[in-house]
Amino acid sequence: MKKVYVCIGSACHLKGAYQVIHKLEEIIRREKLETTVEVKAAFCLGECTKAVSVKIDEGPVHSVTEDTVEDFFYQYLLGR
Repeated sequence: MKKVYVCIGSACHLKGAYQVIHKLEEIIRREKLETTVEVKAAFCLGECTKAVSVKIDEGPVHSVTEDTVEDFFYQYLLGR
């Protein structure tokens, strides 16, 4: 199972972490990937300047917004 960690620390919270989480969950449901992709909250990914910070498993940290979350999902999680 792939795990997507979304920072919910102060900087990321202020930049819309919860909207990113909700959008990821919506896409996962739409794509019927509930058994293969899990979204988890993290308190700090060490990249506060990239808020909202998101990483897949132990991969690199990406900067994601509510507007870019869908592109992030398809590019990095599904490789489309």
